[in-house]
Amino acid sequence: MSRRQLNNLSRSGVLFAARTAGAGLMFLVQAAIARWWGSNVLADYLLLISAANIAAMIMPLGFQTIGSYFAVEYASHGRAGDLIRFIRRAYLQAGTSAVALAGIAWLASRWAGLDETITSLLVPGLLFALAMASVFICSALLVGLKHPAAGLLADGLFRPLAALAGFLLAVGIGEGARLDIMIWVMALAYTAVAAASLTWTLKAVSTLSNDHTPDAAQPRRWWRFALPWVIIATSTEFFFDIDLLLLATLLDKTELAIFGVSARFFALLAFGMTAVYALLLPDMMQAGAKKQRSEFDRCLNEANLAAFIMALVLLGASFVAGTWGLALFGPEFEQGRWALSILCAILVVRAFFGPAELVLSLHDRPWAAMPAVAAGLVGLVLANLILVPAYGLNGAAFAALIAATAAGVVKWFTVRMITGRDVSLMARFYTPEQALISTRAHKASGS
Repeated sequence: MSRRQLNNLSRSGVLFAARTAGAGLMFLVQAAIARWWGSNVLADYLLLISAANIAAMIMPLGFQTIGSYFAVEYASHGRAGDLIRFIRRAYLQAGTSAVALAGIAWLASRWAGLDETITSLLVPGLLFALAMASVFICSALLVGLKHPAAGLLADGLFRPLAALAGFLLAVGIGEGARLDIMIWVMALAYTAVAAASLTWTLKAVSTLSNDHTPDAAQPRRWWRFALPWVIIATSTEFFFDIDLLLLATLLDKTELAIFGVSARFFALLAFGMTAVYALLLPDMMQAGAKKQRSEFDRCLNEANLAAFIMALVLLGASFVAGTWGLALFGPEFEQGRWALSILCAILVVRAFFGPAELVLSLHDRPWAAMPAVAAGLVGLVLANLILVPAYGLNGAAFAALIAATAAGVVKWFTVRMITGRDVSLMARFYTPEQALISTRAHKASGS
């Protein structure tokens, strides 16, 4: 392994350690909810957070998913004016979507006749989702501007602190399971975090040069990338939030809480891979923007190898620490050990097939990832319906693994057919002659 790879792994390790501290706080909060208020309340909390995550992902209409790409492009070409316009549009869409979702939620609550406990969570839940949407936008921009720590730790460290503060206040001033107090405190605290993150982002943008007048054609480019990416990102980054909502009718509250905790444990471990790609993402996108194929392939190979090594380490960690971590929530949670290990195998699958969505976007073909998204979601629904009734918690974990593998295979094949490039870990073991033959064959096919 080269010195550059070791350096990237060490920087990823620092970010992962910081995220681990935040996730440790989050797990303590969730364990405390299970111990003080019971697994049923924990299941309600996890379902609410899943719904808020999905809402936050939808609110900017995909602009947070493409922020890193355009931040790199505009920064490298001295187009700070276009980046400022991008930020304004992202926030306008997030605010407008939040108002629309609030109206839909209010109408749905009146029509469905929801009980008082659920309706009391709608307003703070939407405020929390809007704050998350703001942090998502800023995090993407900061990663593209080569401030990955500031971008990734706003959600990774300060969100758990907000949850901890909310729980402590709810226990201190409320009687019984006052989940509404907890969510209100989380929403207000995270709104302050979102404001600080936006301030940091604007300060970073202010240091960029602005050598060009704003391009009126840029918004069309934003939409061409953003529309497919909001679907792609929601179905990948919040895969388990969607899955948890699907499983709400297939598992009882205790099993749902166990699966939700296992999924959160998976999300913590997955951050190790996210940190690897976040550190190398700006260099990869810059090489792609400048049509430097060999440099892009080198960065991609380094990222895939580092992510695969990290995935294997994290899979092993899930075997060793899984039972201990789940036991913090109560004896009934220990049955989730095998489900957790099965879920962590998804990390290996993702690392093996590589960042196919990024390559498709760099080739201006983001919509080409839609078949893979459909394969993953359809596979998830069908596998859940078949496996969960028969195998319960472990069936749900196997269903998630099957869905992730199906999506990975389709994405890999799609990139191969469109670009002639192998974005998987296998490409690292090609000889230069084999890669050249593959490229010539692809060009000869007329693609």
